[in-house]
Amino acid sequence: MTKKLLLGAEAIGQGAIDGGMSGVYAYPGTPSTEITEYVQENKVAKERNIHREWSANEKTAMEAALGMSYAGKRTMVCMKHVGLNVAADAFVNSAITGVNGGLIVTVADDPSMHSSQNEQDSRFYGKFSMLPILEPSDQQEAYEMARTGFELSEKLGVPVLLRITTRLAHSRAGVETVEPMPENRGSLPKDPRQFVLLPAIARVRYAGLLEKQGSFRECAEKAPFNQFFDGEDKSLGIICCGITYNYLKENYPDECPYPHVKLSQYPLPEDMLKKMEEQVDEILVLEEGYPLVEEMLSGFFCRGRRILGRLDGTLPRMGELNPDHVAKALGIPVKEGGKAPDMLANRPPALCKGCSHHDTYKALNLVMEPFGDGHVFSDIGCYTLGALPPYSSINSCVDMGASITMAKGAADAGLFPSVAVIGDSTFTHSGMTGLLDAVNEKTPITVLICDNESVSMTGGQDSAALGKIESICLGLGVDPDHLHTIEAHRKNHDKLVELLEKEVNYEGVSVIIPRRECIQKAARRIRAEKMKREQNA
Repeated sequence: MTKKLLLGAEAIGQGAIDGGMSGVYAYPGTPSTEITEYVQENKVAKERNIHREWSANEKTAMEAALGMSYAGKRTMVCMKHVGLNVAADAFVNSAITGVNGGLIVTVADDPSMHSSQNEQDSRFYGKFSMLPILEPSDQQEAYEMARTGFELSEKLGVPVLLRITTRLAHSRAGVETVEPMPENRGSLPKDPRQFVLLPAIARVRYAGLLEKQGSFRECAEKAPFNQFFDGEDKSLGIICCGITYNYLKENYPDECPYPHVKLSQYPLPEDMLKKMEEQVDEILVLEEGYPLVEEMLSGFFCRGRRILGRLDGTLPRMGELNPDHVAKALGIPVKEGGKAPDMLANRPPALCKGCSHHDTYKALNLVMEPFGDGHVFSDIGCYTLGALPPYSSINSCVDMGASITMAKGAADAGLFPSVAVIGDSTFTHSGMTGLLDAVNEKTPITVLICDNESVSMTGGQDSAALGKIESICLGLGVDPDHLHTIEAHRKNHDKLVELLEKEVNYEGVSVIIPRRECIQKAARRIRAEKMKREQNA
């Protein structure tokens, strides 16, 4: 046994390697990115040649992982919460196909929206798909769940959803690890029609999924991750979901006086919860994200027991919880911190100094000035920061790939000019199909694919678009006369302005690719090259 100091995300990567994983599939997205990065740099993963390349998007990652499971190997797919929306088609159907080799779907939620456009709760997807859910309360449990989740998946015959939140993913703790298990030998499914979801087969498979729900609940009742703790004060019972168990322990470091349940594996362990419910007057539910358990319990007991939590205002309805929120809900005095001194200034997000997007937005603003506001649709990525002063260039940012399709819809409605701004990685993630729609209908839009040659906002991971954007655009049918690449640099400002003026007035699809390596990636590359030269000198 070895003890390592790991982020929660790293603990999951280590647990998956030690659980006999043969491949991880993922698209980078905070706070999930470090799971795959950890596997990519892990010595054992390299020696075993565990698959660990980035996927084009979360849907392709989910489907590739399902394919590895089909072949009998253990695999994990990782994404942030909004990525599960992209992968939802494959994810929901994977509950019906089931698995051959163990499959863990790890999704990192971001309550308080530290770096996300919403704070949706992935447990709802697990419940919706009727799959078992694991929700670790600390880094050690994150490791254990990733390590043993493959066995659970194979035992139950379905994927297992492993849900974490930002605080757990990005905080460190000592984690005890054990020797890695061997990988599965490859094997095809015993039922050759298991993964063929023709309606007649899917109906049978779906009935099987419904029949399995009892065994899922039985597993949750016996799971070591779920625990009941008795308490002397029966006026209140507490249910702690995932990391909130730590928040309760911080308020009661010696012993909690109330009966409480540590809930880390779903479906709800009904017997365990009833055991607590029968002896308390009220129940307080502590959970990150949406009030999933609180809503379920309101109809679960049906005996008028008062349920407290995020719905009734005992806890804040939105945002990340912390020990102080829990203390206030329990009537424990909270020592408020003093007012921050005036010398501490806010640091709003901004484009990096030297970023190529500065030059692109300067040119774009100049060209769009005669048309007024409301003509530029953007996407998710660094260039989204162009919505902020001093540029205030963009008018929308909804989801991955929405820039081109929203620009198209607005153009269909008669808006002219209609301009989309999208990054290189996002273009191959979800933008290509929107461009195909526009080409097919000859929609008058101008698309700027801001190519900084990496997935820069999440740390500079490899972009699936690297070196391929022009050929993809041509393959989708973009007219070569209206496909342009230009170095995004202030020395080319006049050229870019001239190009933009010409193309925004073109009544068809045009694509301009302002290209320059991400300034942060370039700095890392130069440092690495310098170190290599010094080592070889």
